[in-house]
Amino acid sequence: MINIKEDERLSKLNHSCAHLLAQAVKHLYPEAKFWVGPVISEGFYYDIDLGDNKITDDDIAKLEKEMKKISKDGKRIVRHELTREEALEMFHDDPYKIDLINNMEDNTVISCYSQGDFTDLCRGPHVDSVKELKYFKLIKFSGAYWKGDAKNKMLQRIYGVCFDNQEDLEKCLAEIEEAKMRDHRKIGKDLNIFMQHDLVGKGMPLWLPNGAIVRRQLENYIYEKEQALGYQHVYTPCVGTVDLYKTSGHWDHYKENMFPSMKVDDEEFVLRPMNCPHHMLVYGNELHSYRDLPVRIGEFATDFRYEASGAVKGLERVRCMCQNDAHLFVTKEQIGEEFKKVVSLILDVYRDFGLKNYTFRLSLRDPMDKEKYFDDDAMWNEAENKLREVLNDLGVEYFEAIGEAAFYGPKLDVEVKPAVGSEVTLSTCQLDFLLPRRFDLSFINKNGEKEVPVVLHRAIFGTFDRFTAFLLEETKGILPFWLAPVEVNIIPVSTEHHLDYCNKIRDMLRENHIRCEVDARNEKLGYKMRESQMKKIPHTIVIGDNEVSNNSINYRNYGSNETNEISLDEYKELVLNLIKEKK
Repeated sequence: MINIKEDERLSKLNHSCAHLLAQAVKHLYPEAKFWVGPVISEGFYYDIDLGDNKITDDDIAKLEKEMKKISKDGKRIVRHELTREEALEMFHDDPYKIDLINNMEDNTVISCYSQGDFTDLCRGPHVDSVKELKYFKLIKFSGAYWKGDAKNKMLQRIYGVCFDNQEDLEKCLAEIEEAKMRDHRKIGKDLNIFMQHDLVGKGMPLWLPNGAIVRRQLENYIYEKEQALGYQHVYTPCVGTVDLYKTSGHWDHYKENMFPSMKVDDEEFVLRPMNCPHHMLVYGNELHSYRDLPVRIGEFATDFRYEASGAVKGLERVRCMCQNDAHLFVTKEQIGEEFKKVVSLILDVYRDFGLKNYTFRLSLRDPMDKEKYFDDDAMWNEAENKLREVLNDLGVEYFEAIGEAAFYGPKLDVEVKPAVGSEVTLSTCQLDFLLPRRFDLSFINKNGEKEVPVVLHRAIFGTFDRFTAFLLEETKGILPFWLAPVEVNIIPVSTEHHLDYCNKIRDMLRENHIRCEVDARNEKLGYKMRESQMKKIPHTIVIGDNEVSNNSINYRNYGSNETNEISLDEYKELVLNLIKEKK
C-alpha cells in the first residue's frame, strides 16, 4: 500500500478531505468541536468532540453523503493569514483550537482555510477546490483521548482516505479488506489463539490452549537451535528491586516505559522491562577465565512495559510479553565472530520461516542527546565502529538510523515487511560496553589480569507475542503442519461403524507426538469437513468402509479437494517428515 503521507499530491488531497469531513460533521452536528485532522500513511483522520453523540455505521454513511454534496458545490478553498488576536477571536467558542493557538510559538504564521460556510485553523497546504475531492471513503471510527492522554476527554476519531481517481480508491479499499482478513486479532479469535479481557487489563493477552501450543512449538524450535550453539538457559524473576535498575541505568533512561514501583516490606520492586540486569548477575555468580568465554545465557522471559492504552494492539504491541532473549559475554576479540554467529542464526531462522522481505538497520545514538544516551563518546565510537566493521565484513547491506540505539549501546535491528502494513522490528542484536562495567563484571585474561567482558544483547524472534502476530498475518492463520494447534482431524463417515478405527489412528499418531483429534459428533460429514477447513487444520482424514478394510487412511491437505489414500504406516512417516523438515 502506498504511503500517502510521503506523496505530495495525495498528502494534499487527504489533508483537504479531512476538512471536507469536518465541514460535513459541522453540518450534521452544529455543536461539534474539532481537535486535529492530520494526514497519515494510510489516509487521514479527524478527532472530534461530538458531546453526547456517538458515531455509528449509519452516521458514517450520512457523513459520506454530505461530503459528496459539499464536493459537488465546488467551493474554492481559500487561505487566510491571521494575527494571534484574530485567531483567538475567530475560534473563541472552540476550546481545542484555542489550545492549539495558545501553544504556538510567538513567531508562528497562523493561517486558516475557508470553503463555503466552513473555516478551519490549518497550516495547509490544500487543493484549490472541494470539487477535486471526489474519490474518498470513510474507513472506520474509534475513540481517541485528547492529546493521547488517558486523563483527558475521549474524542471520536474518524478515518478516511482520498485519491485522484476511482481505480486507485478501489485498489486501496481492496488492500484494506485484505488487511482486515489478515488482521491477527481476527485470526487469533477465529482460531482460539488468544483472548483479552478488561478484568486482566489492556495489553495483557491470555494465550488460549491453541495459542499455547503454537508458542510452545516456537519455544522448542528456537531452544534446540540455541542449545546446538552452546546457549545455557536460565529462569529469573519477572520483578527486580529499583536498586537493580538504578545499577543498570534503566531507572534513569527507561523509567517512563516501566510500570510504577511497589513497596514490599523494606524493599521497592518494579516489574522488569528487560532481562539484562538479571543476566548480568547470573554471569557474575561465578569466576570466569578467558577460556570460558563466550558465555551465552538465554531465557524465555516475561517482561512488562508501559505502553499507552491507545498503542496496544493484540499480540503485536503488548504490555506483558515473552522475549526470546539472550546475552553473550565475550572478549573484545570475540565480538566479530559472535556477532556473525547471531546474524547467521537470524538468517537461518528467516529461511526456515520463508521470510525474504527484510532490511538491516544499524541503530546509532544521537550524539546531541545527552539525556537518552549514556554520555561516553569514546565508548560509543568504539562500539559503533565495531558494528560497522562486522557488518561490512559480512557483506550485509544495511542503513544507519541516528537516535534509534539503546541507551547503553548501538544495535542491529532487522526490519521485516509484512504482507500488509508497515515494517516491524523482529530480531535485534545490541553491543554493550556499559552494563558489564556498571555491574563490575570481569574475567581473568591470558595475562592473569581482570578484564571487563563485552555483552551482546540479542533476540531472534524478538518476542513470541509479536512473532506469532506476524506469522498469523503472513499465513492468514494457515500455519505450517508442525506449528498448527491441531495437525490432523479424523472424521468417521459413520460413528457407528468407523469410530473404533478412527480412535486407533488417533492413538497411533498421538504416540508419535502428532496433535490430532477425532470428530465423533453426530453431524453430517459435509458440515464436519467445512468446519475442519474453517479451523485451518493442515490434514483432514476421512474414514469409511474402504479405509477400514484396507487398513489405510484417506487424507486431504488444507484448501484442497484432492484426496490421497495411503497405508497407515506410510502416513505416519509422511507427517513425521513434515514435522522434522519444518515445511
